[in-house]
Amino acid sequence: MGYFQEVRCIRCGRPLGENDRYYEGCPDCHQAGVNSNWTTVYDVTGAKLPGQNGEPGIYRFRDFYPIAPDVAPVSIGEGNTPLLKLERLGREMGLSNLYAKDETRNPTLSFKDRLCSLVATMARQQKAPAITISSTGNHGAAMAAYAAAAEIPCIVFTVPYVPDCMKTLMQVYGAYVMVCPTAQDRWTIMGQCVRELGWMPASGFQSPPIGSNCYAIDGYKSIAFEVYEQLGGEAPAFFAAPTAYCDGLYGIYKGMNDLKDMGYISALPRMVAGESCGTIEETLRRNAKAPVNVEGSTQVAFSVGTTLTTFQGLEAVWKTDGYARSSTDEEVVAMQKRLASREGIYAENSSVLSLLALEKLAKEGVIKPDDKVVALITSTGMRDPETTAQYLPKPPVIQPTMADLRAALKNSYGYSL
Repeated sequence: MGYFQEVRCIRCGRPLGENDRYYEGCPDCHQAGVNSNWTTVYDVTGAKLPGQNGEPGIYRFRDFYPIAPDVAPVSIGEGNTPLLKLERLGREMGLSNLYAKDETRNPTLSFKDRLCSLVATMARQQKAPAITISSTGNHGAAMAAYAAAAEIPCIVFTVPYVPDCMKTLMQVYGAYVMVCPTAQDRWTIMGQCVRELGWMPASGFQSPPIGSNCYAIDGYKSIAFEVYEQLGGEAPAFFAAPTAYCDGLYGIYKGMNDLKDMGYISALPRMVAGESCGTIEETLRRNAKAPVNVEGSTQVAFSVGTTLTTFQGLEAVWKTDGYARSSTDEEVVAMQKRLASREGIYAENSSVLSLLALEKLAKEGVIKPDDKVVALITSTGMRDPETTAQYLPKPPVIQPTMADLRAALKNSYGYSL
């Protein structure tokens, strides 16, 4: 199984015992009043990043995942997404080396493909009868697609406020989609299915949350490896990701740790959490030792609108002397339009929280103008164009005359011929 060695608790280091259920988190930490996920541990002494070795998708790096050598990976071409230098937006933000890791180029248009590919592969390895997930959109759509590729049934539990287009995406891939009254309700039934039916969980279902399947989070390590290669063999000074339960942030942090342990980089990038409600930001402000629950809500970045983060997210920030910054709905909508109009990238609302966090840190002087910084763009705005449309002018109807054209351009868009 490549470099994989064992599974331990992120917080206390307890090894995963035979009777411990990896999907419920560390029992010792739970008794101590802190919910903590498990994490996989690898020995990468003397290891090297592989070149193009004929493996599909993210499985060029399969030795850095907990999968057996005789298991065929479930891949539909995820990974290898572009790292784009944002020249115009960077100038506006005062950053001369601003990059976006554009995960909208994945098969189901989000970074969740990396985690879900590994979930499906692990389900194949463990001969799970089904895969289950609680999701508000991207995660569920990605899992449905990879479960279809693996020929494994997928049951998605979601909530009523999820856009219809997201439910359609989940269903078209063949998933059985169930709408539950509340987020807690979907976790309750999902947990019963995992415990009683042996279904493999693709997401977390605990309250307080711990994060997703600890084995599958390693799929996000491939983001770190790709960015290192795309930057010509170096790590950025800052790496920002939109966060809720921080699977992506923690997975990228793990990948950067692997690079450091292998001797490719001498220092880790400072991990930055881009938030909506500000639970990591408040935890850091209080210098608390466990996640702090906050008040807050969001109408546009609902996919990351949690008021309570995970210990794994704090770990990634703590261990890199990182930061967290939250943003309002108005700031999110404005940045979504700026990114699209300046750089041609139409990102999901929640995706631009990474850029907003970097901009705030640049204004504060934390990030210097020449620092190399990367923002993770997690998904496409095509997931919820109806929300975007609410903040755009209605296209005017005109007669085919220059007078009408001039008037409409001026009145609707403020543009003068």
